[in-house]
Amino acid sequence: MSETIEQDLSVETEYVGKLYARLDELRAEKVEQLGRTRAQGAVGSFQNMSERDSFATLYEDRIAQLDAVQDRLVFGRLDMAAANGSNGDPQAEENRIRYIGRIGLSDEDLNRLMIDWRAAEAAPFYQATALNPRGVRRRRHLMLSGRTVAGIEDDVLDETWLDEGHTHHGEGALMAALREKRTGRMGDIVGTIQAEQDAIIRAPLPGAVVVQGGPGTGKTAVALHRAAFLLYEYRERLKNTGVLIVGPSNSFMRYIERVLPSLGETGVVMSSVGELYHGVQAVPETNRTVARLKGRPSMARVISAAVRNRQRVLPEDRTVVVEGTRLTLTRKMVLNARERARHTHKPYNQARETFVKVLVGDLAEQLRRKLEESAGQSSTTDRSYLPQEVRESWDVRVALNLCWMPMTPQKLVRELFANPHLLAAAAPKLSEADRDALYRRVDAPFTEADVPLLDEAAELLGEFEDPHAASNQAQYDRDVENAQAALVNMHTMLENAGIDGVVTAEQVAGVNQETAARQTAAERAVADRTWAYGHIVVDEAQELSPMQWRLLLRRCPIKSFTIVGDIAQTSAASGATSWAQALSPFFGERFTLEELTVNYRTPAQIADAAVRVAQAAGLNITTPRAVREGDWPPLLTKTTGAQLDDTLRAALAEELEYSAGGLQAVIVPQDQLAHTRDVISAAYGDRVGEGSGGLSQDIVVISARESKGLEFDSVIILEPEQLVAEVDGGVGDLYVAMTRTTQRLRVVYTGELPEGMEA
Repeated sequence: MSETIEQDLSVETEYVGKLYARLDELRAEKVEQLGRTRAQGAVGSFQNMSERDSFATLYEDRIAQLDAVQDRLVFGRLDMAAANGSNGDPQAEENRIRYIGRIGLSDEDLNRLMIDWRAAEAAPFYQATALNPRGVRRRRHLMLSGRTVAGIEDDVLDETWLDEGHTHHGEGALMAALREKRTGRMGDIVGTIQAEQDAIIRAPLPGAVVVQGGPGTGKTAVALHRAAFLLYEYRERLKNTGVLIVGPSNSFMRYIERVLPSLGETGVVMSSVGELYHGVQAVPETNRTVARLKGRPSMARVISAAVRNRQRVLPEDRTVVVEGTRLTLTRKMVLNARERARHTHKPYNQARETFVKVLVGDLAEQLRRKLEESAGQSSTTDRSYLPQEVRESWDVRVALNLCWMPMTPQKLVRELFANPHLLAAAAPKLSEADRDALYRRVDAPFTEADVPLLDEAAELLGEFEDPHAASNQAQYDRDVENAQAALVNMHTMLENAGIDGVVTAEQVAGVNQETAARQTAAERAVADRTWAYGHIVVDEAQELSPMQWRLLLRRCPIKSFTIVGDIAQTSAASGATSWAQALSPFFGERFTLEELTVNYRTPAQIADAAVRVAQAAGLNITTPRAVREGDWPPLLTKTTGAQLDDTLRAALAEELEYSAGGLQAVIVPQDQLAHTRDVISAAYGDRVGEGSGGLSQDIVVISARESKGLEFDSVIILEPEQLVAEVDGGVGDLYVAMTRTTQRLRVVYTGELPEGMEA
């Protein structure tokens, strides 16, 4: 008897209910274990309490994972051919059906219920084709609404399947997914990964993999799913080092932030390029000349020279007073101390300790001789206190700081660009015009172009000596002393309270320091500039400057990278014109270039127009094949400057009606952002989102730069020629803006259109 769609839906809904019931059981189990663990309270030995906290963290992480995978828990099923020699074995028959989902699930008897999509047994779900079915007779996509199976899409790979009475349902899960409305948050593609994408996702961990792909090819989705796969496949190797994901902007990071949790991974570090230096929230660099200058590899030498120039020599001998005695700090003494400090080859702040120690010793010896001469005492008199008196002298401290001031990266970089004489000394090969361009006020905010310079400075300066460290240590010593006194009389009370074993004074005094030890690898990595990650994923990598690449290579010395981008979309002043140009200085030839060839996002008519614009500007780009023709070519609306606002409002009203609840973007030149938001907000109020923080609204007014990596149901581009002009005549940003839409593109302009935009 042939199957019917109703029967299939009933069967699949019953099994999906079984999977969700098991998910609920596991969550309830972990919640109960967490509650029981927390209820233990602060009892037992310090080791027991530490173990309790570790278990609590483990349960919390597992609960977070189970919560994150609830939506579309299962999305696929494989019907496999019978294995040779199975001879009706029930277990072998059961293994012929494999359900594929976000995580692996087994019942209490360890019978497999669902396979994690990253497992080797799930690979045929993505890789099987009619020519190479890999043992798959039928691949089924399950479309869930809540916990109910709302639809089924089948790919029959064995031609005898239908001959045996089975039916075929649906027209394809991929096309159904592409027709869905955009939400302002990137969704995962775990249920619709295509074969060329899967091959990249499952590539081995070592080395650098470059994923080149035009707009809409799923580069970002591939990168995120690859991160999830690597954390699954190489968990033991990566659990203590972690994975860093770097994107072009804060809006982009918010757009993708839910993808990895939905794939069962919650411990990945995610950062925009402006947040790669801990503690600094850098703003975009709007001056392209400055961005280009600060992105040059030669800036590493400028920072190095700036650090070295802070190791100064007195212009002349200097008199200092120590406890009423006048001493002479000579240039020769400073030169000798500086050379001895430099010969330690330690970072600046650590080498300063040697510099200070040498000069304090020289001045203490000078003080000893003067005291003995004035008192007529023998050199055998104990003078061991003299170095401390010299070190505490105000005159000496001032003189030492004039020669070698303790320095933070922020202070060094701020002062370098705020003081023309410092920059001239550190960068004598820069032209006066370039140095003038780099000048800024000392209180100006750090920009994204400053971040690698701060990191370079931190590498050369080393840790800044905390002036409160000595007092902190003294306080800790006092705490230990007080704890020792208290514990003499407290052991009986502690035993009565259930704290077993011997509690030391150091454990009591250091109990607050346990928090850092309980942090996850991701939490520790965020706060530690020197953290070495096991793998780094870089999206929109074509935009990175050489100095930004230096920073990232410092974060992953083993050079294990997934590098994602499209050379044709380069718009940054220091961006790449080829992958070889961008990567060869850092990777040599040791990177593999993979290419995605299918455009899943942009309708063919719009994609073709974007390609014409890029090619007319001389860009040598790949032309991914669009899977959809689309209903509309780009809609071009010319108006006048006086009527621009009215024309924009009318166009927006039409697009909102067309998209019917979809996500609408208005992409405008940077200098028109504020005015355009005001115009649209006056008509649509709270429906209008502003740039990086507005993706939760259904109308987003955004710059071309901020739109990079995002997608919308409909897009209006305002004044395309100005988008080109604001990036020095490059069409990268315009190319990006044209390819953000999944349905329709409208262009509103007052002047001329860039070459190639009209068919």
